[in-house]
Amino acid sequence: MVLEMGMNHFGEISLLSNIAQPNICIITNIGTSHIGNLGSRENILKAKLEILEGADNPTIIINNDNDLLHRWHEENRGKTNLITFGIYQSSNVNANEIVLKEDSSEFICHIDKDDIKIKVPVGGEHFILNSLCAVSVGKSLKIQTDKIIKGIEEFQLTKKRMDITELKNGIKIINDAYNASLESMQASLKYLGKFKENRKIAVLGDMLELGEYSQMLHEQVGEEVYKNRIDLLMCSGEKAESIVKKAKEVGMQEKDIYYYN
Repeated sequence: MVLEMGMNHFGEISLLSNIAQPNICIITNIGTSHIGNLGSRENILKAKLEILEGADNPTIIINNDNDLLHRWHEENRGKTNLITFGIYQSSNVNANEIVLKEDSSEFICHIDKDDIKIKVPVGGEHFILNSLCAVSVGKSLKIQTDKIIKGIEEFQLTKKRMDITELKNGIKIINDAYNASLESMQASLKYLGKFKENRKIAVLGDMLELGEYSQMLHEQVGEEVYKNRIDLLMCSGEKAESIVKKAKEVGMQEKDIYYYN
């Protein structure tokens, strides 16, 4: 199995939907994308919260598993119309009994005192979080539960996002090269690492727009490669050299690492 990650930043999403009733503001993650421009994750949170300035009494939907969003939720509990979703933190919309498969996943979604089984047509725990976000939005707009489930089960990925191609010789290429950040690298390597029976090859490039944090964050990717027991690491790019160095440092064998400038 080959995981290919791209050469650009991972675009976290902040969305304002100006629908007559209600106004909905969604913040899906506070990661490290654009940290080179904004200086810290706390500043990224501050910038994303500016979305609230453009909405009148909005419904706010946030990923409660994200550490900074969870803290903000705790500090603002009861002050706003807030809906939380998550896997690990107790939230308004939660996923339980998760089953992760190679090309899909399924889970029990707990919402409105009901337990609903949902199937996601793509692998990876991060897509379960995306589905929980979709459920939260659908419920806010009073969309029928069966239509929400159908929408999730039939959604299609954009190209180069967990784009799986199976070759004739049994090799599977997972193309997730649309862009990259520490968080997207972590998610993809965690997904790849779950397939114990396969030989796992990670082909990784530079993450951009990280400023003074660049070396540290590339080194963290190197740690993730080793932690997820990737069999072969192949890197290209000036910044990706830090991935290679750290992977060796934490215990990956030099014979299993290739670097191309």
